[in-house]
Parts: sequence; structure tokens; C-alpha cells
Amino acid sequence: MTAVHTQRPIVEIQDVSKRYRIGSQDSSTLGGLLRRALGRRDTTPAMDLGARTGDLPGTFWSIRDFNLSVERGEIIGLIGRNGAGKSTLLKLISRITEPTKGTIRLRGRIASLLEVGTGFHPELTGRENIFLNGAILGMKRWEIQAKFDEIVEFAEVGSFLDTPVKRYSSGMFVRLAFAVAAHLEPEILLIDEVLAVGDAGFQQKCLGKMNDVANRTGRTIFFVSHNLGAIRSLCTRAVLIEDGTAKMSGPPEDVITHYLSTTQTGGGGVPGRLAWSDAEAPATNELRLQSLTLTNVRGEVSALFDAAEPVRVELCYRVLQPIRGGRMLIAVYTSDGELAFVATDHQLHEAVISPGDYRTTITIPGGILNRRAYAVTPSCDAPGHRHILTSGPYLPFTVGGTPNHLSQFPERWPGAVCPRVETKLEAIPNAK
Repeated sequence: MTAVHTQRPIVEIQDVSKRYRIGSQDSSTLGGLLRRALGRRDTTPAMDLGARTGDLPGTFWSIRDFNLSVERGEIIGLIGRNGAGKSTLLKLISRITEPTKGTIRLRGRIASLLEVGTGFHPELTGRENIFLNGAILGMKRWEIQAKFDEIVEFAEVGSFLDTPVKRYSSGMFVRLAFAVAAHLEPEILLIDEVLAVGDAGFQQKCLGKMNDVANRTGRTIFFVSHNLGAIRSLCTRAVLIEDGTAKMSGPPEDVITHYLSTTQTGGGGVPGRLAWSDAEAPATNELRLQSLTLTNVRGEVSALFDAAEPVRVELCYRVLQPIRGGRMLIAVYTSDGELAFVATDHQLHEAVISPGDYRTTITIPGGILNRRAYAVTPSCDAPGHRHILTSGPYLPFTVGGTPNHLSQFPERWPGAVCPRVETKLEAIPNAK
């Protein structure tokens, strides 16, 4: 009898857990070892993190009993709230850090793009870093040279190729890092939200390249993003991570729908409102979100709206450093992850937004949205230049009531929007 050989998964994650210490260095670091040698006690206060509380005082589980098997050529989209464990999982797969428990088996070369500048030596030029990264991936010099021109052209940094990368902007860093990772042909490619640092045009270029890489060469990609539209269009499978575990895995449309329908409210559990403390807020060194609130025509906080009435989206935030050319945006998605529209306050800001507290209110007119479930997410960017704060928290809401097309039929009208339109009907007399 002839033996049947089945191809093994390219990535196998079995019962993986990662424990971190809160408020102090891990014992595997030099500082932690010195404290242990000196007999210093851990003074970290106990914290209640629910199921994620560690089995040792002052610890928590960032990843807990995680299992995932990935076949060659799959594009895996990892979604979940901030702090769910997505980035930790990628660091475990890339072996930047080791799991506390469990095993991860990789059957191929791996390249990762997790943080701006990762894998680059700041004193070396762009040219030298291309060859350095290729060597780290185990490629021969001639292999790197064969891809060199493609990398430079894709990254759009030809004029700065012989400049030390410490002088690169964050956008230039990302362009070169992605070009190297995508063109030097690793079997496994890990990409975190770092792509959001680039401008919108380059993001689309990267998404197209990832799709081409996976379809043409059969490489496997792990993609972490809060851009549900990108997850929906690019990925072959999505994995929802909640509290460090794989909550759901399946077709992107199904996983996104589940994620948006179960997004928790903030501000004491009030539907239609998300609020954060300074420690928990989505933030960068330039901007920190404070709250996201939906109100109806009566000024009431709500997550349920009539199709004929406006929806007011109120976004409160603190600018920490002057932002040149910045604007706040909201993106409204349908419950299956389809982008309905984006709105911005760009006409209201000065050329430079000064530090301080601000409130942006965007009103979606009545008679626009269709009757269905939606989710709104805020972000901030400098158009044509960079993303300042990527989308992250999703606030769900539902539009119901009288349909905008005034039909009394109980049908579910297709589409994300359903604007009222003017119609006219007239009989045309017979022409003689």
C-alpha cells in the first residue's frame, strides 16, 4: 500500500501561554536577577485582572492556552481590542520572546515587521540595512542583490539610500522595512499595525503587495490591524483574540460580525459611550483619546437610532504635542466589516493643533443610514503625510425605525446607506 503524505502546517501553536510581571522587571532580565540576588522582595500590588491574573503575585497572562494551526499560503488576520494579546502573539511566533508554557513549531523562514525600526541598525545606511536584513533571513548576497532594485523602487527611498537610517522619518522606516520583508521571500511574514504609520497611498500599495505575495508565492502572512476593511478584503481567515485566547476563528466576515456585535461598551457599561482613563486610553505621544459618545436629537446617549433622525458622534481627546496638519476622523462600518463612509473635521482645525483638550462633534444627517447594525471608530491623521492615531475602539450602534425609502414592505433593504432621493412619475401621452 502506498503511503499518503500530507503536508504539515507551516505554523503550529499548541497550548501557548505567556506570563508577564506587572510593574517590575522580569527575573530573566539583568535588573530582575540583581533584585533576586540581593534578596529584594517584589512590592508590586495585587491586581484583579479576572481570568488573566497570574498564578504568582504581581503577574498576569498576556496569552493563555492559545492554540492555532496555520497552513501554507493562508493570510491570517488577527483582530481584537487593544491589550487583547495580538502583538504578544506575534512576538512569540517571531521568537522575540519565549512562551512561559506551550510550544510553537515553525516550518519556514520568518520575517517580521512589528515596530518601526525593528531589525535596522540606526548607524547603517538604507543600502547596508537591506543586506543586513537579508543576511539575518539566511539569504545569500547574490539573492539579496537580485531583489535590491525592486526593494528600493517599492520603498521610494532611492534618494536616501546611502543615508544612515537614524535620519529617516518613521514613514521612511516603514516603507523600507516592509519592502525588505516582502521582497526577500520569507515563508512566514508577520505584520503588526506598524503599517498605519505610512500614508494612505503606501498602505494600499502594501496591502496589494501582501495579496500578491500570498497568492503568487504561497507564503503565509499574519496580519494585525484595526482596519476591518483590510482584514475583510485581504485575509483568508480571521482570528478573534480576547483576553489572550483565540475566541473565534473562521471566515473574516463571520469573525468581524461577531466581534462588532459583542464589542463592549465603556463608561460604566453605558450603550453608546466609550470612556477611558489616562492609563487605558488609546494614545500616542501626541494625542490621547478620552471618550467616544453617540447622542440622539434629544441629546441622550444612545446606541439605537431611528433612520429618519441624525446621529451625533462626539469625540473628546487631549492633544499632548503640537500636531501640524492634523485632523480627527470617524469611520463607520457595517456589522460585517464593510466600510460605509469616513467623515472628518479637517475644515475646523488651524494649521497646527496646539496642546489642550478638544471635542469634535460630527453629525450624521437623518435619512442617510440604512436600517442595520453599525460600528464607529475614531482616528487621527495628517492627510497625505502620516497616521497619528490609528483606529482601535469600535462603538456599536443600530439604526431602525421607518425606512428611508418610505417603503412599507418588510424587506431588508441592501446597502450600507439608504438616502432619501427625489422621485418623479408621469404618464407620457401617445405621440401622434
